[in-house]
Amino acid sequence: MTISKFIFFGVLISIPILLFLFNRSSSSALISATTLKSDSDLKIRPGYATYDSYIKKQLNKTLNPKLRKIWTTRDWDRKIQVFSKFFGELKTRKLVSDSSKVLCIGARMGQEVEALKRVGIPDSIGMDLVPYPPLVVKGDFHNQPFDDQIFDLEFSNVFDHALFPEKFVAEIERTLKPGGVCVLHVALSKRADKYSANDLYSIEPLKKLFKWSELVQTRTVDGFGLDTEVVFRKKR
Repeated sequence: MTISKFIFFGVLISIPILLFLFNRSSSSALISATTLKSDSDLKIRPGYATYDSYIKKQLNKTLNPKLRKIWTTRDWDRKIQVFSKFFGELKTRKLVSDSSKVLCIGARMGQEVEALKRVGIPDSIGMDLVPYPPLVVKGDFHNQPFDDQIFDLEFSNVFDHALFPEKFVAEIERTLKPGGVCVLHVALSKRADKYSANDLYSIEPLKKLFKWSELVQTRTVDGFGLDTEVVFRKKR
């Protein structure tokens, strides 16, 4: 009887402790669960206890006054020239046309949007955590603020910043029209910057993530530290 009482009271005491630990760690568990079933070629970086902490770190870069000045002055024309070349090549390869509706994901100050307009694709808009009107609207690429199936092309060079790669890709496929194209610039040969949330080592995880699209093309590029262009087309 004494042993039974001891066990009973021990259980009563342990329940609140377990509940506290569960609540405290639930956000961390959610973050760690985003790894693609331990896919060896796509790793989520540790260190984000909550989604808010992840957003805060991303904003530390996006809102940095020195970086924003560089992006709008010294880097402005240089990046527009490079992006204009990329998008001109996409037109030549019939992956985008002058009448296409285009979204640039993680567009910061909108250099890629300006480049699209300069190569004759006026219906283009960027999205980032911090808006930069009129080129960039506010939005989280894990939860795009757009209706289903409205874009002909979605371009991004910030896949490495996605804490939830599955959600990043799912939102692209949700907002792409059937037959629409997604172009990603990613780094495979070297690790990305300190603000990256994941590391990608091959295109195989991308092929798994794009559940409703087919791989169209891959090629080597030189895009601001990114070395590979991957093109998917959403199934009709």
